[in-house]
Amino acid sequence: MSESLDIRSSDDVVRVRQRVRAVAVEAGLGLVDQTKIVTAASELARNTLDYGGGGRVNIELVTAPRRGLRLEFVDQGPGIKDVDVALRDGFTTGKGLGLGLGGAKRLSSEFHIESTPGQGTRVHITRWK
Repeated sequence: MSESLDIRSSDDVVRVRQRVRAVAVEAGLGLVDQTKIVTAASELARNTLDYGGGGRVNIELVTAPRRGLRLEFVDQGPGIKDVDVALRDGFTTGKGLGLGLGGAKRLSSEFHIESTPGQGTRVHITRWK
């Protein structure tokens, strides 16, 4: 099962959270793991909107070789100049606490980010059962 949702407004961020929770339940994730993946998805959806100018999330229920939830956030915004710096706690280009990307990484079983200045950002996260 795979689906894609646009992220163009704050309402879309809420929809992403709701859909990720529903698919996490379907994947059989426990409450703690559901909360972790929903929190990470919320942060990445907000970043996609606020810093990437909007984009989309691809949601995939993974059933083999084990169960889990894989998410891919994609935008075509300005990109991230230095990903290693952006992953450090406390780094922000906005008004937040600078815990977003690093926090999403810690909440995920797997995390991968690709970003090219001037071309956008792609973040893959997975939470396994």
